[in-house]
This record gives sequence, structure tokens and C-alpha cells, in this order.
Amino acid sequence: MLPKKINNSFFPCTTKELAKKLLGKVIVRELNGEFLIGRIVEAEAYLDKNDFASHSAVGLTKRNEVMFGEAGLIYIYFTYGMHYCFNIVSGEKGKGSAVLIRAVEPLEGIEVMFENRKIKNFGDLTNGPSKFCQAFKIEKSMNGIDLKKSEKIFIADSNDYKFEIGVSRRIGIVKSSEKMLRFFIKGNKFLSRR
Repeated sequence: MLPKKINNSFFPCTTKELAKKLLGKVIVRELNGEFLIGRIVEAEAYLDKNDFASHSAVGLTKRNEVMFGEAGLIYIYFTYGMHYCFNIVSGEKGKGSAVLIRAVEPLEGIEVMFENRKIKNFGDLTNGPSKFCQAFKIEKSMNGIDLKKSEKIFIADSNDYKFEIGVSRRIGIVKSSEKMLRFFIKGNKFLSRR
């Protein structure tokens, strides 16, 4: 039985709040009739134009226009010429903010995730933003999908999963690197960096 999709009222909040609220929730992805499910264990908040690490810092462009949409849209971008990254638009429409999903803990559909990643090490399956995207077959064509309306990919409740939240600087950025906007489940073995 699939976990219950969260209510649409979950998404409208500040970007920082959404990053924390997403921890412990599960992402459900239907792929060729099978369901891939993973618990969100690490997320980073990217704010509006005053956050120089955010794609919205340069203003509205063709690449980042989805980021300026309403909360709950999927924002996918391609990085380093080889990897996709999965973000959830947050905050007010027109502001340009989103939460990057950095890592998930695989729960169901693990064999398919291994096939998609072409690896054998379980601990390395989804412990990074591009690894998660490869495992769940997240592609550019998903850019702009509304998580509130989609039945093919959505966020669901995780049924009383208990954890403690850790906070740190974001990983792998230079601009606005002092901001404490990375949130993670303490002690989880699928964090991109422990």
C-alpha cells in the first residue's frame, strides 16, 4: 500500500521551513508500473535574489523560470554537464526560491534503483543529489511538474518516523557559503556528507 500523499497546504511556507518539513517525508515515483520510494534525509534551502548561491540571484531567465512559479513545482536543472538535480519550488510566487533534495534513504523499488544507477554498493545508492536523480530516473522532462497534482511523483507522509534535525552550511558552493541552510536527519547513513 502506497503512503498517503501530503495535503496541498504543506507547500506554502518559507523556503527554510519547507526544507525542514520535507525531512522524514517520502518521495514516491512511479516508473514503468513500479513504485520507487525514498525517505528525504537531507535538503538545502536556496533563497531569492539576496542568496547569491541561488539560481534566482541573476533574476528570471529561461533556465530558472520554474523556480519563480508557485510552491510545489518541481525545478530540475542540469549541472557539470552530466547530472540532474531535483528541487521543490517554495515561498511566494515570483520570488525564485527552492529546496534542493540532496539525499534520500531508499525504501522500496531498490532493485530498480540499482539498475538505474548501475552500481552494487547499497550505501552509495542515493546519498547525493545526482545519485538520487539517477536512482529515481529524474530527468529534465519533469521540470515544472506540480507535486500537488501529479500521481506519478509526489511527496507523502512517513508515519511517525522520529528523528533529530541537524543544520550546517550548504555543500559545494562558494557564494553565500556562510548561510546555515542545509538540513539533515542526524545519523542517517544516506547523507551526502556525514
